[in-house]
Amino acid sequence: MKRNVTLCSLQWGDLPLDTVCRKAKSFGYDGIELGVPAHVDTNETNPEYYRNIKAVLEKHDLKLFSISTHLIGQAVCDNIDARHKSILPDYVWGDGEPEGVRQRAAKAIIDAAHAAKALGIDTVNGFTGSSIWHLLYSFPPVSEQAIADGYADFGRRFKPILDEYSRLGIRYALEVHPTEIAFDTFSARRALEAVEYHPAFGFNYDPSHLGYQGVDYVGFIYEFADRIFHVHMKDVHWSDTPCKVGVFGGHVSFGDPRRFWNFRSIGRGRIRFEEIIRALNSIGYRGPLSVEWEDSAMDREQGAAESCRLVKEYDFEPSAIAFDANFGK
Repeated sequence: MKRNVTLCSLQWGDLPLDTVCRKAKSFGYDGIELGVPAHVDTNETNPEYYRNIKAVLEKHDLKLFSISTHLIGQAVCDNIDARHKSILPDYVWGDGEPEGVRQRAAKAIIDAAHAAKALGIDTVNGFTGSSIWHLLYSFPPVSEQAIADGYADFGRRFKPILDEYSRLGIRYALEVHPTEIAFDTFSARRALEAVEYHPAFGFNYDPSHLGYQGVDYVGFIYEFADRIFHVHMKDVHWSDTPCKVGVFGGHVSFGDPRRFWNFRSIGRGRIRFEEIIRALNSIGYRGPLSVEWEDSAMDREQGAAESCRLVKEYDFEPSAIAFDANFGK
């Protein structure tokens, strides 16, 4: 069977779950990737709450494979400031004292594993944040020790989280992404080393965050074949000609046409999805392909419907035989 195509609900957080599910089904999706906290309150412990979520999905004949905790996960390792208040639930932000925020975020990520268990799934996607992202450009010169300390901080904060995930049979899939502890192939390897290749830690693969950086986004799949826990399908365009706003974004908003790169709806950017499907087939990935709509210049309903159709067209079953197996004599 071809893979299930799901819709990530993070970008639809302004709508109630029932409405998002109804739309997703009408667009042709097989399932939903539920966003925290908009569509799953992982602070909730009542089993009836999770039964009700499953009932909504069943009503619309939609499958569930994962939940996403990107907003809360960002606060686990970040240098906390006023920006985080706008993305965090009140019970995580609290009084805003940075270390308290980080500790509450870590607990909330553990709570997400319990929520996943209650929902009958085994994958939680999300971010980690990073105490060293601001040191990306090494001037004034950044010492190797400062970077090593940042990875040690990540390991110290995440290993207890991952231990609880393992106990529950849940996996945490980091979306490799600028501002996270892993944002390209090299830093992803270093993140794995920092958590001592913990079996509960892997990646939510999203090619769009790698492509505009010049990272080999197809090679990433082969590099981490046993750590691709979930896949986001998202496109991005980058320019072949000089722009007014470079790769770092120039402090202008996403979607601004002066930028060197912008996210685009599936099939409207430069990502080679055929090669991605071939690589996923090669490593034996059979999980969902989740569409994460982030095209600031395109109506999201048109983008969601079009993307669902295109992903289903891109996807194909691997061959069960060699092409020359039946040539005969």
